Amino acid sequence: MQPLGADEPTVVGPYRLLGRLGSGGMGRVYLGRSAGGRTVAVKIVHPHFALDEEFRARFRREVDAARRVGGAWTAPVLDADPGASVPWVATAYAAGPSLAAAVTDGGPLPDHSVRVLGAGLAEALAAVHELGLVHRDVKPSNVLLTLDGPLLIDFGIARATDGTASLTSTGVSIGSPGYMSPEQILGKGATGAADVFSLGAVLAYAATGEPPFPGDSSAALLYKVVHEEPELGPLDGELREVVESCLTKDPSARPAPGDLARRLAPDGAARLVAAGWLPGALVEQVSRGAVQLLNLEATTSGQEAASGPVTGGRRHGR
Repeated sequence: MQPLGADEPTVVGPYRLLGRLGSGGMGRVYLGRSAGGRTVAVKIVHPHFALDEEFRARFRREVDAARRVGGAWTAPVLDADPGASVPWVATAYAAGPSLAAAVTDGGPLPDHSVRVLGAGLAEALAAVHELGLVHRDVKPSNVLLTLDGPLLIDFGIARATDGTASLTSTGVSIGSPGYMSPEQILGKGATGAADVFSLGAVLAYAATGEPPFPGDSSAALLYKVVHEEPELGPLDGELREVVESCLTKDPSARPAPGDLARRLAPDGAARLVAAGWLPGALVEQVSRGAVQLLNLEATTSGQEAASGPVTGGRRHGR
């Protein structure tokens, strides 16, 4: 986590911001605290999206849909203000690195961890799809590794930008090259099978430390996803079979998330998580992060806001 810059807000809606967790094509993510002491992750969209009324309408619909997602292995949406001068959404904060950060820093996960990861994410997608929703941006940076299991995050923003004028003008793409399904790339729409393809790519990355469709440019990545077979390196056994089944080009031939979850964890992901699922180095990292969070809260408690809050519009829900 990075300290707040001089040009960054210190308050968003009812949340005091403690630091910046990250940023991406859609916005910046901050660590926040409510007046009641709840720790949250607050995503503020980039200002140019706020000027696009079509984006605002989509954002409102996607946030409403994301509020319905409250099952295990997802970070629930707690609060949002699509009508603010700069729209934002708050989700429950989970202590743990993203899969992307964990693999970058420590290399591939052991097979047992990958199996639990796959089972948890498959259970999450099964619950999401039962609600008639599709995530459409399952990728390593949208998966958090916590002591209590994997979490799928970032509902409510990625899909809201689909087809907006701001999206076209800034050249931002929906989904992530190398993790998007072939049908998404070809503009054929995205069903739940697209999430399954992305899940397969995520598991390949977790197990090997490399994306299954490597390339030096977005164009090369997109071409490989559509036309070439995945590169799975040393991945073997049942995990390889699972990943290959997810990464088939034909959406109708991919397994359903529920079937994947049962194959990877017949007794449920929760039982495997309870027995311990992360390697020791990651357990230590998460524990250190929790201590740093406590220290940060201690040093920032009682401080006055140094800059103005992000305001405007009505705040929806709590």
